[in-house]
Amino acid sequence: MKRCLLLLAVLLLAACAERGPRNLDYDASRDFAAYRSWGWADPAIEYRPNDPRVRSDLTEQRLRDSVSGGLDQRGLRPAAAGTRPDLKLKLYVILDQRQQSYSYADPYWGPGWGGPWGSAWGPGPWGPSYVRTQTVTYPVMTVQLDMLDGRDGKLVWRASEERLLDDQNATPSQRSAAFSRLINELLVSYPPRP
Repeated sequence: MKRCLLLLAVLLLAACAERGPRNLDYDASRDFAAYRSWGWADPAIEYRPNDPRVRSDLTEQRLRDSVSGGLDQRGLRPAAAGTRPDLKLKLYVILDQRQQSYSYADPYWGPGWGGPWGSAWGPGPWGPSYVRTQTVTYPVMTVQLDMLDGRDGKLVWRASEERLLDDQNATPSQRSAAFSRLINELLVSYPPRP
């Protein structure tokens, strides 16, 4: 029963995460068609908390490659060396521990009171049921992508998405594919349509 509830929670959270960015905001007064090039802000990626279980050169490279590929699909190219980019990008990777409580009725499966249907000691759902509550703690990773105007440094576009952090047994190619899917979901609404 516990496994079923945990699986249900994971499936529900996964279904919610497949709909594009959870949080999207942008400056509607900006002409996004004028943005053609991009570069990384300094620092390019910030981790909160600065957790070595997630922060690594491998994670950072996967994120950078995923962003580069996603922007390339949308017509944005990396700025040439020595030139100012139209957009500066900054990623935030935020780790949280979330809790979810589940309550369910658990019937009493013990000796019943007897009666015309059988012995007082026969198994079955006889007697009162009681409610069990179980609390599950799970890790969630939020990735937020900020786009800053290259000229004035102001935020022009922001999207964030959450994922369960459940890739302990993932291969490097599976991790890269997961980051690519996540970044593509962040960028699904870029450029914004009026």
